[in-house]
Amino acid sequence: MNNIVLYEPEIPQNTGNIMRTCVATNTKLHLIKPLGFVLDDSHLKRSGVNYIDKLDYEVYENFEDFKSKNKGIYYYFTRYGKKPHTSFNYENKDNENLYFIFGKESTGIPKEILQNDLEHCMRIPMSENVRALNLSNSCAIVIYEALRQQDYNDLLRYEPHKGADYLEQ
Repeated sequence: MNNIVLYEPEIPQNTGNIMRTCVATNTKLHLIKPLGFVLDDSHLKRSGVNYIDKLDYEVYENFEDFKSKNKGIYYYFTRYGKKPHTSFNYENKDNENLYFIFGKESTGIPKEILQNDLEHCMRIPMSENVRALNLSNSCAIVIYEALRQQDYNDLLRYEPHKGADYLEQ
């Protein structure tokens, strides 16, 4: 199972966009406190549109609380990572839980956490002109790479409301 983990997210609009991505990809969202917003914040709901009720998510008091309740493979996304996110195999043939961990917008994941698993620290390649991509964009890039490697699991390959043959009609 794919999971997105947000370590101390600060911006409600980013988290709302990530919530929508999680609903679209059948990905569980894990939020590690402190949060820079309240979960019923109007910006958060507006960003997540009307999909929030379909979201599978859990909130944790701190990183230790998260780790104690979630076993699997942890992947850390940091601008200091030396491996591109595409260098890992996410096919997940053993059906392990895969956790894609992203840090807070201002400072990322603490160095103390990253140093414990340098092998799984990575970065999305980009030019020297920006420090980092937007958090919600980064989550979407990574989860769709994992899903591509997993042949998109059971996700629909057509728009369900108009139907698979909409363009041919």
